[in-house]
Amino acid sequence: AMSKSAVKISSDLLANPLCEQEPSFLEMVTAFDTAMRRMDSFNQEKVDWLGLENGSAGGSLDSWNGGNVVESFSSVFPSLNMAVKRREQTLQDYKRLQSKVEKYEEKERTGPVLAKLHQ
Repeated sequence: AMSKSAVKISSDLLANPLCEQEPSFLEMVTAFDTAMRRMDSFNQEKVDWLGLENGSAGGSLDSWNGGNVVESFSSVFPSLNMAVKRREQTLQDYKRLQSKVEKYEEKERTGPVLAKLHQ
């Protein structure tokens, strides 16, 4: 689904009038669009392959190999494991900071609280 979104974004960028005005931007967006389409094609091939290996073309990716697909490929792609850990850490940081902002929004609107709220 994420690669489908990336293809949609790259298509939208290609339709942008700025591409007609700036040849360098058009070249960059075209390269991005090509990369996103290749990634989508690669992902679709892998989904198809996983479905066939699992015995059902429409099978769930989560059920492949008895566990999560990310866990299954983490030994093959160590950078994937690191990216997942970074994402989880960033998500925890975001939630922590969001709760802090909500706490300051609930407090009385005094000078120091407003200063912390707009950092």
